[in-house]
Amino acid sequence: MNFLENLPLATKKFILDLVEWVCGWFCSKLGIQLPGWVMPALLTLVSILIVIVALIAVFMVMFALMSVFERKILARMQNRYGPNRVGFFRWRLCGLFQPVADGIKMLTKEDIVPRGADKIVHFLAPIVMVAPALILPVILPYGRGMVPIELSSGILFFFALGAGTELAVFMAGWSSNNKYSVMGAMRAIAQMISYELPLVMSAVVVALVAGTLSPNGIVEAQGGLSFGFLPNWFVFTPWGFVACLLFYIGALAESNRSPFDLPEGESELVAGHLTEYSGFKYAIFFMAEYVGMFAINGLLVTLFLGGYQAPFAFLDFIPSWCWFFGKLAFLAFTMVWVRATMPRFRIDQMMQFAWKLMLPMSFAALISAATWYYTGRGLLGWALSILIVGVPYLILGYFCFTRRHTADNRRYLFSE
Repeated sequence: MNFLENLPLATKKFILDLVEWVCGWFCSKLGIQLPGWVMPALLTLVSILIVIVALIAVFMVMFALMSVFERKILARMQNRYGPNRVGFFRWRLCGLFQPVADGIKMLTKEDIVPRGADKIVHFLAPIVMVAPALILPVILPYGRGMVPIELSSGILFFFALGAGTELAVFMAGWSSNNKYSVMGAMRAIAQMISYELPLVMSAVVVALVAGTLSPNGIVEAQGGLSFGFLPNWFVFTPWGFVACLLFYIGALAESNRSPFDLPEGESELVAGHLTEYSGFKYAIFFMAEYVGMFAINGLLVTLFLGGYQAPFAFLDFIPSWCWFFGKLAFLAFTMVWVRATMPRFRIDQMMQFAWKLMLPMSFAALISAATWYYTGRGLLGWALSILIVGVPYLILGYFCFTRRHTADNRRYLFSE
């Protein structure tokens, strides 16, 4: 796909003229004449470079700002000081240059590799971790005509590429020659696999109703209003609300966000598979986690929140990309909010929650969506959809959390 085709006419003309001028200047200096096929190839190359530079610049800036704003939001919620020394801004914006200080610190710290570690695998693990995180955002539609790469099976591509992070986690834990790192890696992989299942099933629900695996097609399927006043976003349907909630919880677990940050439990496994990493390698893991969080939140916006679409037609004067990034910022803020307010799960509680509640509820959401779709999306479909997701939730909630199990009645003999 040539991204230049989606740019405004004036911008497209400026880039074409610039490329032609540069090529003409080089040809005049070298005294040669370019074949006819060179110019289209150069324009395609320029289009690819525009996409790469734009995505890296946007997400690197978002990563830097998120790293400082998360600390300031947590400090505000917990009634304490956040970063407030680095930067020349006053009052609330003090500490805005904290990411610059953190970057300098990570670049100048010594890179320590354990003596018995597999140095090649230890070096490759951060690269394997960050590569999918930087590639995933290319399939997301950021606005009308702002799709870097439009794939007919973009959702499948997203999950297939995102599954490679388990390999990076295992590489980091095994190559460190540290039992704590291996245990942390195994626990992280178990968590990621467990929560990937309801995550994928929630996306399958949307693909079933939209009739496509294309992210742009899914956004276009959410246009218009329901009942004349409600945005036709999937989150505003009974099955869509449940699937969106399941997807959001799965996104928290996949991003190692609290309360699912057990792979880095400092009271048990120190930093898990990252224990033997320092300096810039550790920063790469940290960056991959945040960029991956933005990517999966962007997919949530695409699947359930209408993507770049405004809620009402009279708000279409606001650029479509503003709606996308506004929704993305709101989801990022809620993840910080959850981190500030919820305690960490116990490992058995976390696995029980994934397999005994989330996975069955994802299948209930799938059946509910099919019922809603094939009954004509009318009032009968809404009633049946609510019933199909409501009854399993009450039953599973009772057996999983309300009813007391003998395994939970633990007796500590030496605690008195």
